[in-house]
Amino acid sequence: MGTRVVQKILLLALRNTHSPVSSPLQFRRHRLSSVCGCRWFCSSGRQTTSQAPQHPHETSPVPGGPVRDLSLRSLTDMGFTDCQAGQIFETVSSLRGGGAKHVLSTLTVLFVLGLNPSSVLKLLVKCPELYSVKDTQLQQRISNLRKLGLLEGSLQRTVAHYPKILTVPAKSVKSVAVFLREKCLFTTQQITDILRDSPAVVLEDQDQLEYKFQYVYFRMGIKQAEMVKSRLFRFHLDEVRCRHSFLERRGLYQTPDKKGQTSIINPKLDSILSADQDTFVSQVAQASVEEYNVFRELLAREWKEEELQQGRIEADIDDDDVYDDDDEAEEGEEAEGKSGYMKRKKKKKL
Repeated sequence: MGTRVVQKILLLALRNTHSPVSSPLQFRRHRLSSVCGCRWFCSSGRQTTSQAPQHPHETSPVPGGPVRDLSLRSLTDMGFTDCQAGQIFETVSSLRGGGAKHVLSTLTVLFVLGLNPSSVLKLLVKCPELYSVKDTQLQQRISNLRKLGLLEGSLQRTVAHYPKILTVPAKSVKSVAVFLREKCLFTTQQITDILRDSPAVVLEDQDQLEYKFQYVYFRMGIKQAEMVKSRLFRFHLDEVRCRHSFLERRGLYQTPDKKGQTSIINPKLDSILSADQDTFVSQVAQASVEEYNVFRELLAREWKEEELQQGRIEADIDDDDVYDDDDEAEEGEEAEGKSGYMKRKKKKKL
């Protein structure tokens, strides 16, 4: 009984004492276990007592910028361990600008999403930009992902795998979904699967996306369903082209004819893309690593020459346009000169 009274007195004393907090390193935490399971925090012996007026619920500013209501205590109350809270607090303290003011509300939205403290910390380590996203923006983006078909379970796994998707405006994500539906003719369910399995697609250039789709569709003869199943949009276009070209030149891949038929059995897209390089070379391409490396170097030179040639063609076209404009301007000036000459000649006759 006496222990409980002492603990209550200590609690009241600590609540009525205001001490400025400038860094999480200035504190040592001591837990005083009790039957009630309360948590107590004590400052180190070297900390000096503030003479400012007492404001029990106020936290002092952090060197990195104003962080309202953020403290180690508030973070541990949310479920973070002392170590996790210190890591988050230190990161937020280094932020510049007003973005840090939204940290607690942003963390709350992530908890409401169904993530635990350890998962939330992993997201923030992977994508520190989330610290600066307002809670209203975060809620809007999560709601938009749900509308696109990412339901409970899939949504959490997608965010955990690629947290950067929550930094992309909802309008941009919608634009990618519309592009996949209208330009690439994917179904609604296929678009959901693409966003779930290849979320980085929301940040990829749409011209590159379209070229990748057209290359695989027309040159390789692959339909949308197989593209989704093989997670095509996880792979860079150059890697897709390189592996396909290597198989094609070795006679192991043919572009299907108009009826979709080939004289050989082409390997599946998934086996071409998902296998690591050694497995692809030895089992799919039936070649050596040395052969593949030499081929990649030669192919890179070919692509570079093609780009240079394409650049020259475009430059020639632009020059032709300029010359045409100059010719038109000269013809106009010549016509105006003739018109002025005729007018002057008529005046002289008069």
